[in-house]
Amino acid sequence: MLKTEQRNEKTTHIDKMDTLSMLKIINEENMNSVRAVEAELENIAKAVDAATEAFANGGRMFYIGAGTSGRIAIMDAAECPPTYGVDHDKVVGIIAGGEKCLVKAGEGGEDVMEAGVADLAKYGVTQNDIVVGISVAGGAAYVLAAIEYAKAQGAVTVGLTSNADSALAKLTDIAICPDTGAEVITGSTRMKGGNAQKFVLNMLSTCAMVKSGYVYENLMINLKPSNIKLKKRMIGIVRDIIGCNEEKAERLLAEHEWNIRKAVDDYT
Repeated sequence: MLKTEQRNEKTTHIDKMDTLSMLKIINEENMNSVRAVEAELENIAKAVDAATEAFANGGRMFYIGAGTSGRIAIMDAAECPPTYGVDHDKVVGIIAGGEKCLVKAGEGGEDVMEAGVADLAKYGVTQNDIVVGISVAGGAAYVLAAIEYAKAQGAVTVGLTSNADSALAKLTDIAICPDTGAEVITGSTRMKGGNAQKFVLNMLSTCAMVKSGYVYENLMINLKPSNIKLKKRMIGIVRDIIGCNEEKAERLLAEHEWNIRKAVDDYT
């Protein structure tokens, strides 16, 4: 039996616990997600370097998953354009069953192999791309078929799963396998398994963007002024970089079409 499907001996009586005891045990188990990811840092680094190389060659990074994995994938991908100023097709999240499954679970989608291929193929994957298949159990047919297709196109493939002996881990070029173990609620992999997936994808996209020049020091140098909050953040970034007051920073940004790099380069 997969570790992620086994019963957690610490929580066999969770239905008899008081509220605070429930929360404590869930929090304790969540810590295992962090430790599991820590054990996989070397493999995550390999994926980061592969993604950075893909970007350098004009390629893209695809995340593909079903259910919770797909929702986490799309969440991380969606945050890349506002955070780093990249195009929406730089990091692409794909979920089995399409966008409707973001808000309404459609668990049957993970079993449809043909859909995994079709959903990825429409993006014209090439050897310059990197494709990250995401499945806690590591056996979702939708994801496995997509990875097979990506390999046939020459793309680098990464498997993110909580089961090292899974088909996904064995199929991909780089396997990231945080061993999150048995869930608090048996088989509810949206918990520790999902935590680990989010941690890994955050690391993967963040580090690849940093290494690709989309961050200055630890600042979001490519922000876009899409709302009041982000305009204020951009003013603060320019102020911090060149050491001026907010009024001057805002004036410089206005003079350079709210482009932080241009504003800073012109001043320096």
